[in-house]
Amino acid sequence: MLKNIFLVTIRNLWRNKSFSSINIIGLAIGMASALLIGLWVQHELSFDRWHTKAKRTYQLYTRQDHNGKSDAWPRVSALMAAELKKDYAEVEEAVRIRTVFFLMSNGDKRFNLEGAFADPAFLSVFSFPLLKGDARTALSGEQGIVLTEHVARNLFGDMDPLGQTVRIDSTDNFIVTGVLKDLPGNTEFSFQYLLPWNYLARLGWDNNGGSWRNTEAVTYTVLKPGVSQAVFDEKIRDIVRRQTKDAGTMARETFTQPLVRAHLYSRVENGRLTGGLIATVRLFMVIGVFILLIACINFMNLSTARSEKRAREVGIRKVVGAIRGLLVAQFIGESIVLASLSFILALFMVELSLKSFNGLIGADLQINYTDARQWFFTIGFIFFTGLVAGSYPAFYLSSFRPVAVLKGSFKKVNALLTPRKVLVVLQFTFAIVLIICTIVVDRQIGHARERDAGYSRDKLVFTFVQGEVLQHYDLIRRDLISSGAAVGVTKLYSPITRAWGSVTGFSWPGSTEADKKVNFLQFEADADFVTTTGTRLLQGRDIDLRTYPTDSTAVLLNESAVKAMRLDNPVGKIVRNGQGIDCHVVGVLKDFIIESPYEAVAPMIIQGLSTTYPVLHFRLNPANPVSEGLKKAEMVFKRYNPQYPFEYYFTDEAYNKKFRVQQQEGELGLLFSALTIFISCLGLFGLASYMAESRTREIGIRKVLGASVAGIAFLMAKDFVRLILVAVVIATPIAWYAMHSWLSGFNYRIHIGAGIFVAAGLLAIFIALATVGYQAISAALANPVKSLRRD
Repeated sequence: MLKNIFLVTIRNLWRNKSFSSINIIGLAIGMASALLIGLWVQHELSFDRWHTKAKRTYQLYTRQDHNGKSDAWPRVSALMAAELKKDYAEVEEAVRIRTVFFLMSNGDKRFNLEGAFADPAFLSVFSFPLLKGDARTALSGEQGIVLTEHVARNLFGDMDPLGQTVRIDSTDNFIVTGVLKDLPGNTEFSFQYLLPWNYLARLGWDNNGGSWRNTEAVTYTVLKPGVSQAVFDEKIRDIVRRQTKDAGTMARETFTQPLVRAHLYSRVENGRLTGGLIATVRLFMVIGVFILLIACINFMNLSTARSEKRAREVGIRKVVGAIRGLLVAQFIGESIVLASLSFILALFMVELSLKSFNGLIGADLQINYTDARQWFFTIGFIFFTGLVAGSYPAFYLSSFRPVAVLKGSFKKVNALLTPRKVLVVLQFTFAIVLIICTIVVDRQIGHARERDAGYSRDKLVFTFVQGEVLQHYDLIRRDLISSGAAVGVTKLYSPITRAWGSVTGFSWPGSTEADKKVNFLQFEADADFVTTTGTRLLQGRDIDLRTYPTDSTAVLLNESAVKAMRLDNPVGKIVRNGQGIDCHVVGVLKDFIIESPYEAVAPMIIQGLSTTYPVLHFRLNPANPVSEGLKKAEMVFKRYNPQYPFEYYFTDEAYNKKFRVQQQEGELGLLFSALTIFISCLGLFGLASYMAESRTREIGIRKVLGASVAGIAFLMAKDFVRLILVAVVIATPIAWYAMHSWLSGFNYRIHIGAGIFVAAGLLAIFIALATVGYQAISAALANPVKSLRRD
């Protein structure tokens, strides 16, 4: 029987090459799209699930009320880990990690790399493969360092790195105690080396061991088997409140999030982790299923449309004794064979497109052909697709009555509503929804890009302070300007494109006790902040520590801060910070975007009291080409900081990264919208071809009776256009609801106007007309004499 099914299938494919090609290509594109989306979804769902203790590992969060609403962030006091291990029996282990950038050198080989300080048990909690060394002791000493494989190779070549010496920031030597396999793409961690946590204390960066008031440590805890997360969260909720009576921390709560959810659930809403990337993952899972379904619909439509060709075969088989179940098995078997051929072509398409797709999503997806589970999935995928695609045609074709078929009277009249029309409408409904969503996402990104950032990003460059830059800052600033490399230089606490900290506890004239809970973004500058960054001063003056030494207690407020403080004439007012230091307001700045361009600008206080200033900003001289300015700047930095590479970042590029997530969603939406439309049009083309073929004699008679080419073409196309119009009507409210829900997550957003839906509808109609137009016109131009002579 199986041999018969295979032979009949191959014979039918060969006999109807054009329709078979449309079926196979359409199904292959649908399967390839589903495979690509499946690979991406599998990648996103696998983040940090591969650690041995992943299901018992939790990240600690802090929750506190700010500006009338609750906020949460993934950091706690550096004292938390030790407290949990000491006083909570539910805790098996607790470890801290903190990101750092250091210059790593071995002789003439120097690399500026991102690493982390970590507790000794870090490599026992997390299952990062250690190629060399002992995970239990690699970070227990004071001078040990663990390198990733590629860093070890860059520093030591083919030498065995264990026991070798690495110099950190030209100040301290460390011995390599371990080599990690390079971190996989499906982890939230991004370090290239690990240093002992106690090195923080030697550098004086640990705030004298830590403070319960500060939240500077990313901390993970492993709970013992059987411990409930909810019960544990209840026990540690008020741990900070019990440790300190500080007014600024009385309302602070501690809770945990499972490690396996950290990647997908990172969005905070009123102090709760309610969503994040998981929404996008679910969306594209739905898209993948629908694209595959649309490809299956093509198969159904083309198979049932050509039912007349198979009707006589069904009739004869039934006359000679074939039961309906056997006929269903025959047609299902044919569809599975077709699905198998389509899968082979789909696999070829995936391999060809995987490199480009990886570049689009920023991942390194691969098909693991040696994994037995992949082969079981492949078999299941082929059978599922074959069953879905072949089920309706199988039951439809096997239902023909042999007497009616052999008499030629089995065909029904053209009904207003048929399964084939419903399937076409369903196809284009989904395609139009995707078109509308893609347009809305693109306009929302464009809307945010056009928003006034509040400062000038043109030729504004920043570099992180390392080595002797701060010691020679005045000379560096002088030479950058005198050489013509820059027209402005300033030291800041963080890049102007993001805030590294926030602060509460401020009071001011007329403030209340509740106002101490108002959260201000924290920014610090020394001088020339306004002139260098291009921010706009609305009142007063800039901070200038060189001219006014008392500006160590000066502050600038942005418009949102003035509004939050309810100050009418803020310049000259005294505001007191949480440490009880009185600061005087010297100026007011127009709001500028430092966080998300989709959100309202938060209240911000720019202070002049920092002693570190880890980021240096300078604006390149507009009179010179960018390359020339950077070359001059590099010479200045090499002169005063020769041990460190000159690494710089353009502010406009850093700012554009704020749109990366939405832009990626838009690009993926555009890609799969195009594929959906193409698959739908492929099926529409096949239906139009069959319709033209089956109505050849009718068209010939109409032409003999005087019908025009345009009239016949319109007759052929109007039924399809009607179906597309129905799809537009159905898709419009669905797309509106989906995009309205998506846009509600942004404070700064576009209005969804009727023009978007009209444009999407017209585009769909145009595409449909272009698809069926060729067949309609070809049929209308055919010679009626030849048409009427056909058997």
